Amino acid sequence: MRLTLHTDLAFRTLMHLGLRPGARVQTEEIATAWRISANHLDKVVQRLAAAGFVETRRGRGGGMVLARPPEAIRLGEVVRRMEEDLGLVACFGPGGDPCGDVTGERCALAGACRLQMALGQALAAFLGVLDGMTLADLLDPAARGAATARLGIPPAVG
Repeated sequence: MRLTLHTDLAFRTLMHLGLRPGARVQTEEIATAWRISANHLDKVVQRLAAAGFVETRRGRGGGMVLARPPEAIRLGEVVRRMEEDLGLVACFGPGGDPCGDVTGERCALAGACRLQMALGQALAAFLGVLDGMTLADLLDPAARGAATARLGIPPAVG
């Protein structure tokens, strides 16, 4: 299983905002710090805002901030909201009907396959681990200094 670039960038954006508590951050700052496309990041930010993870403001004094405290942002929720398809195999698709080959026939093991159950349990375990973690867990205070220095984030004032 591999998470999409959207999810990866969503995590990076949330971590960056978590390292700048209360500061209104512009997309360009994050794109520069993480060496990623600002245009691509704009799309990710739109989805993060629609999902309620960030608040955005346009124009002068604009930028984004976390919409919730880091302790209230569960990593599993981020994955579920950012990933368009968590179906590990085709039979996880709509209706749960095992898809066949290009002929459109049903899977030869339909009704007798245990793979769907095994992969379903594995996905649930994966998301379960992420559900037990929050953004705050990724913002380890011991590593905060090194992270902010590497990303070019100015030290917090106060």
